[in-house]
Amino acid sequence: MTARPLITIENLGYQYALADTLALDNINLTIHEGEYIAVVGAAGAGKTSLCLSLNGIIPHMMMGGMVGRVLVDGQNTEETQVRELARVVGFVFDNPEFQLSQMTVMEEVALGLENVGVPRDEMLERIDEALAVVGLRGFEHRSPMALSGGQQQRLAIASALAMYPRVLVLDEPTSNLDPIGKEEVFAVTTRLNRERGMTVVIVEHEVEVIAAYADRIIVMDGGKIVLAGAPAEVFSQVGVLEKVGVRVPQVTELAYQLERRGFAFGDYPVTLEQALQLLPEVSHG
Repeated sequence: MTARPLITIENLGYQYALADTLALDNINLTIHEGEYIAVVGAAGAGKTSLCLSLNGIIPHMMMGGMVGRVLVDGQNTEETQVRELARVVGFVFDNPEFQLSQMTVMEEVALGLENVGVPRDEMLERIDEALAVVGLRGFEHRSPMALSGGQQQRLAIASALAMYPRVLVLDEPTSNLDPIGKEEVFAVTTRLNRERGMTVVIVEHEVEVIAAYADRIIVMDGGKIVLAGAPAEVFSQVGVLEKVGVRVPQVTELAYQLERRGFAFGDYPVTLEQALQLLPEVSHG
């Protein structure tokens, strides 16, 4: 059974006030329930702007002009307040400190729930549940500023999860983290997607990781979507990706270079496991 569309973007264009060029240019995209989507592209490609359009920050909280429309679970983002869209789309920024403002971990997770009037008993249940999901149960009375980078990002995810969203959007959530922190974030997002069926949209540069976990990869350049498809399909377009400044997984690059030297590949591998399976089959042309 095909999952139903959860977010539909139709002919979306957006230009920030005082900008000379479009941040988003004729974007058409459908995101289905339960998908794990990775968005990649060079700096300025439009990745963050695309994410901000999914929860109404664009157009409600940014100065600029928008054309086209974004439907989130049937709601037009131009006609729906951001706090209402937050019930469907949770958002995690690249730097967790931008989102953390309370004195304790518990108060941090409670903030969004208070804003939408969740009763106290239910609030406590949601806080406990969200902290358990991200592995922070027992940290309730710690200061968010005393947590490690990976823990802070997991706290930001917990704050979003407590709202019971159906979509979790993460804008470069590992860009400021060490390898351990990165692994913590990827472990949580993958578990939410695989075990809970949550739709995940993540802007990420760690191509080896997204090749392993993403169902679909969206490549952006100059505000446009230039490639979209399964990891194997997208990362096989090595030449196109080089032109737009997107790195391919190392095993894919190796296969590409070997093919240029006469070795025959049916499909380029995108993960180490695929590469190991292909090695016995590779022949010299």
